Amino acid sequence: MSQFTSLTIKNIIKETPSAVSLVFEIPEDKQNDFSFVAGQFLTLKTTIDGEEVRRAYSISSHPNEKTIQISVKKIADGKFSTYANEKLKTGDRIDVMVPEGKFKLHPKADGKQNYIAFAAGSGITPIMSMIKTVLTEEKESTFVLVYGNKNSSEAMFINELNQLQQKNPSRLFVELIYSQENTASSTFGRIERSTVNYVLKNKFKNTEFNDYYLCGPEGMIETVQKVLLENGATKEAIHFELFTSSNNTPTTTLEGNATVFITVDDEEFKIETDKKVNLLDAALSQDIDAPYSCKGGVCCSCICRVTEGEVDMPVNNLLTDSEVAEGLVLACQAYAKSGMVKIDFDDA
Repeated sequence: MSQFTSLTIKNIIKETPSAVSLVFEIPEDKQNDFSFVAGQFLTLKTTIDGEEVRRAYSISSHPNEKTIQISVKKIADGKFSTYANEKLKTGDRIDVMVPEGKFKLHPKADGKQNYIAFAAGSGITPIMSMIKTVLTEEKESTFVLVYGNKNSSEAMFINELNQLQQKNPSRLFVELIYSQENTASSTFGRIERSTVNYVLKNKFKNTEFNDYYLCGPEGMIETVQKVLLENGATKEAIHFELFTSSNNTPTTTLEGNATVFITVDDEEFKIETDKKVNLLDAALSQDIDAPYSCKGGVCCSCICRVTEGEVDMPVNNLLTDSEVAEGLVLACQAYAKSGMVKIDFDDA
């Protein structure tokens, strides 16, 4: 199972008035542990006002760099995002879990691919890593970015994107969309049906895209995915990552108690739990150090394998049908259905 490592913040970059990038120094003996694929994320753990807080943030740096950068946008009532933007400073140390995530772009050095990404707000962070990877690793590939924000001052990485575009004018294309600002270099509005159709049927009508990457609010992702499918994209070519989900509080009608055997870090624990309590909360309530980050079913930190018994997983935004058939579940979304269940975090 993934463990936390204390990392030093080498640099803090003020990206916008409400967002910062944290650059972590990776010790030489941890370089392999912290190798990652573009699109993955880090889980950070720290104590704020006496409470342990864990949050997942996508990596925005290139996989070949000796440091790892994540970016944190301050949100209303966001305990860690406020702490990161207002309190953290260079030299501070934070516990960081090794990179995780199923939202990935694997470069094809000998291929010529056409990629397109739709990102809104802080959804740009994993896309930045993908853009850098494609421009560096796939010399003949192109990347189209459709990037929505409220205004230009809140658009993260806008200067870096402009520089990358100037250096790669025939390979990187950026379509800026602002909902509260009208400029000559952007489109006024939001990423919605008309936006997707315009990009596919007009602006890039002669481009056949190989892969589509979507990152941002659930509503945007659902809309874009639907329009892409209507325009001939295959489901397998559409990759997405939710930063938040409206369906992150599953409910169950299960009654009674269950005995749950939990394997984590080569140790097995036996607990009794109410079937209305999800497996992750049941483990954490007994001080079992099960892996987790978002607790909302939008990351993959708490994936485990059901080795015996039956579970109910009413909400699933991440796992494929084949993965579920193999016995994989999200512990934060799964409930014991049978009277006895065995789950294994080490074998997930």
